[in-house]
Amino acid sequence: MNKWLALAAALFGLLILGAQTKSPTAQAATGNAENGKRLYVRNGCYQCHGYDGHGGAGAKLAPRPIPAVALIAYVRHPAGSMPIYTDKVMSDAELMDVWAFLKTIPDGRPAKDIPLLNQ
Repeated sequence: MNKWLALAAALFGLLILGAQTKSPTAQAATGNAENGKRLYVRNGCYQCHGYDGHGGAGAKLAPRPIPAVALIAYVRHPAGSMPIYTDKVMSDAELMDVWAFLKTIPDGRPAKDIPLLNQ
């Protein structure tokens, strides 16, 4: 699938999910960050996105993740080399928990505060 088709599929999913779910603000209140952290590790998200969500082989997800609806749409119809996570692997509610976890991750230290980078 080319990248434009994948992008169109993700946007379509975003529209569908947006019409069927509560707003991300309302959903954030229902996300369980502790469970989200457990799911993030159990389902291998850390392998590409790092334990802190700051990226690696995969995209940077934290500290300011994309809106929950967009995250769910992308996970269901990813572009590039990310595997598809169907609702059999993680439900929308579990993805909301992962999103809540990502929101708890603080910014990394600024470069000026890392001695090795200031030599």
